[in-house]
Amino acid sequence: MSPDKKSKRQERREKIKQKEARSRLITIGIITLGAALLVFAFLYPTLRPIAEVVSVNADLPATYNDNTMGDPNAPIMVEEFSDFQCPFCERFHEQTEALLKQYYIDTGKVLFVYRSMGNWVSQNIGGARTESQDAAIAAYCAGDQNMFWQMHAHLFGNVLGEDVGSFTDKRLAAIAETSGLNMSEFNACYDSGKYKDRTQEDYDAGLAAGVNGTPSFLMTWVVNGETKTKRIDGAQPFSTFQVELEAILNELGLQSN
Repeated sequence: MSPDKKSKRQERREKIKQKEARSRLITIGIITLGAALLVFAFLYPTLRPIAEVVSVNADLPATYNDNTMGDPNAPIMVEEFSDFQCPFCERFHEQTEALLKQYYIDTGKVLFVYRSMGNWVSQNIGGARTESQDAAIAAYCAGDQNMFWQMHAHLFGNVLGEDVGSFTDKRLAAIAETSGLNMSEFNACYDSGKYKDRTQEDYDAGLAAGVNGTPSFLMTWVVNGETKTKRIDGAQPFSTFQVELEAILNELGLQSN
């Protein structure tokens, strides 16, 4: 074989080797970039700054325990099925809740119970937790310190919109701290997911009661041994609740003061 032919063959081999080396470098670069993007996507939520958390005035009832407020022996129970990201739930909280406390809860006529219906979206994405569900879990963790209603007020007071970062883990911790919670106890409870099943139980109970949107309110009372229920759907004005509650009290033979 002539020297010229050897030279050309060697040249082709070197070109092939160079091409293979470039391909390996490109592949390594793509893999490295992909890994860096994955790390960034994982770390970014914990590194990005959170929106300002404000302190709000928690208008506490005269009697409260965990997620209930009012006399446990009250003749009427009102269960609210709600979502901390729902604008209509926020409207009820701001416009009607205080009046119910003043005229029916603090006067011993109504036992009011908050229940979470923040699992609507999670049912459609394989059960993955959502900001709404996480907010409810955080509120129930606050209940362990008998500060559910303080956290409840601060969650509604710090909502930014639906699934826009209102209730990331980091921001929920900041809201809990602003609410005055013991953070060691709160973090241990929240990080364990202690109340994930409880939020699902709330959701299931809402469905069983015919709830198909938030907020909805299930009123329950007993007349002559018969349990009766009635549902109010939507962020209705106080007058709507007043009419229904007065009718129930009349049926029970109780006069409103």
